[in-house]
Amino acid sequence: MWNLFKTAVLMAAITALFVAIGSAIGGRQGMVLALLFATAGNLLSYWFSDRMVLRMYNAREVGAGHAPQLCATVAELAQRAGLPMPRVYVIEETAANAFATGRDPQHAAVAVTTGLLHVLDASELRGVIAHELAHVRHRDILISTISATMAGAISALANFALLFGGRDENGRPANPLASIALALLAPMAAALIQMAISRAREFEADRGGADISGDPRALASALRRIEAAAHATTPFAAAEQHPATAQMMILNPLSGAALGRLFATHPSTEERVARLLAQAQTMRQRF
Repeated sequence: MWNLFKTAVLMAAITALFVAIGSAIGGRQGMVLALLFATAGNLLSYWFSDRMVLRMYNAREVGAGHAPQLCATVAELAQRAGLPMPRVYVIEETAANAFATGRDPQHAAVAVTTGLLHVLDASELRGVIAHELAHVRHRDILISTISATMAGAISALANFALLFGGRDENGRPANPLASIALALLAPMAAALIQMAISRAREFEADRGGADISGDPRALASALRRIEAAAHATTPFAAAEQHPATAQMMILNPLSGAALGRLFATHPSTEERVARLLAQAQTMRQRF
């Protein structure tokens, strides 16, 4: 119920941003058109955002015949989590990362890069898959997918305002400085909406994933290895082209992520690892 409320708040905030941008571009008429566009965008995002994101990354669906170990790991952990078997995708990419998408557990998908499969051992891969399944079980994959697709649309609309300028209610050209400010501030506002949800969600998925796999240390090791691999490989090209989707990943894939913590899509790896190791200690004392 709480995640449904968060989804509604997110959609309302994104819609408000669309309306504000539309008003700046075309006055009252632009505001109405933006409202209609935002409503249609929210509906399309609800039903099709998972396919859109998977297509952005050229993800390829695989079965047990093509990726037996990966599919077996997903099936085992989905059963442990009490979830339906999600669709499994592989992204041909040297960067190590993973994400989950879909509007609910019955329509979920888990995607991993070939780089992730290359750098992680079996226990670490279990930790990552369990983390993504925790996102599915918490029903927050819809939030992340909608925010990713709609934030990208907001950036495109703001850039349109910058290139073509806006008009007031009387049809007169808007102040060009206002258009520049809009092009800069609207994507920042969309990013802040995403960040307000994303950071806490990653801690919860770490905790839930460790419960599902029963091995918090494996997930902690995977996070360390993924971060180390990020410094040794070329940037994740698809993520750089679609930065609004960065918050969907298990670790921030953007090469400029260290430039500022205000817009960081994820908590620091050090803090996540510390929490997982503390959880491992608690589980050890319990049993």
